[in-house]
Amino acid sequence: MTLATLENLSMSFRRAFEAEHARRDAARHEREEAERRQQEEDLARAEQLHDALAADIGFLREKGLTLDRRRYTVSLNHEDYLIDAYFEAGTAMVRSADKRSASTSTAAPRKQQMVQTIEEALDVMAQYLADETV
Repeated sequence: MTLATLENLSMSFRRAFEAEHARRDAARHEREEAERRQQEEDLARAEQLHDALAADIGFLREKGLTLDRRRYTVSLNHEDYLIDAYFEAGTAMVRSADKRSASTSTAAPRKQQMVQTIEEALDVMAQYLADETV
């Protein structure tokens, strides 16, 4: 092999490495952007659920509930139980927990159901509230 051939191989190898490095960097940026978009969507859905529940604050007070939202979680707190919805990766986990039998202030969920829409979250939260007030 001649010196010119070795230089061409070296330059080809360098170009191949730089191309692979650039491809990986672009893929990482795309993953980060997709994750950011998903987080924005989850946050917006949590805000929508909070707003829907806050629209009837009188009813919540009548039932002894306080409404809270912390980032991706919307909670209905009662002195005896907790009903919340946590948004992640385009879905929401709606949970109900009994504070009466809990040894800590964060009771373990008794019931939980995965939902896809705000309407489904409202329906499941209403079912859990009905279970608690029977």
